[in-house]
Amino acid sequence: METGQPSRTAYSAARYRAAHQFLELGAIFKDPLAPRILGASAEELQKDAPRRAMRVFIAARHRFAEDALAAAVRRGIRTVVVLGAGLDTFAYRNPFDGVRVIEVDHPDTQAWKRERLATTGIEIPPTVSYAGVDFEKESLADRLELDGPAFFVWLGVVPYLTREGFDETLGFVAGTPGNEVVLDYAQSPERMSPERRAQLEARAERVARIGEPWLTYFEPAEIAGELTGLGFTEIEDLGPAQLAAHFFGRSDVPADTPGGHLLRAVR
Repeated sequence: METGQPSRTAYSAARYRAAHQFLELGAIFKDPLAPRILGASAEELQKDAPRRAMRVFIAARHRFAEDALAAAVRRGIRTVVVLGAGLDTFAYRNPFDGVRVIEVDHPDTQAWKRERLATTGIEIPPTVSYAGVDFEKESLADRLELDGPAFFVWLGVVPYLTREGFDETLGFVAGTPGNEVVLDYAQSPERMSPERRAQLEARAERVARIGEPWLTYFEPAEIAGELTGLGFTEIEDLGPAQLAAHFFGRSDVPADTPGGHLLRAVR
């Protein structure tokens, strides 16, 4: 992202979440604050209608994360850390008593979000705090003090990190037994069909032009090996076939179809 400017891909992700509330009536993931924090009308959000695949993937990743979070809270987790929070709204509709939320993001993006919250009248609960971090230049260990296991929501971030930035952040998450993380990652376009690869490369070029290039890809066995090596267990990894079955009841997607993945792991 450009210095002094908020993340433009964070804005795009928020528009997809907001559009889902109208175009699919929040069928996968309900987030009444998503349109509000943008200040966008239903009519304006119709512009996202042609991008259904991306829209429902983003809705699915938030549903997956918040379902896993609810289960973690039932097991006793009382701290949620949203890494690369962007315009995520969980902290402002948090239904769990006694659960605090720490939003972590680049200071420029955080300042923009605080402005959007004030402009749209979304109240900041006393359970919310903020930590400004540049994932490529700073360590979470220097900015976060946690008093026990936490649940980490890390969505829409991993592809934009260098491998060094990813390893540094994951190492922090792995530092406390009982920590749990939900993240998404992308497989390399080289694994895709020619048509799908062309689509992904075109999108990669667009985000690169705005200063937020895709830098890191993983294959399932590769990321599983890294997580296992850091002591993570209960690794649940849903690729395109599993996501289609889980969220849409479809069994027609081949099991080895490459694409975006959602992953949950417990340390």
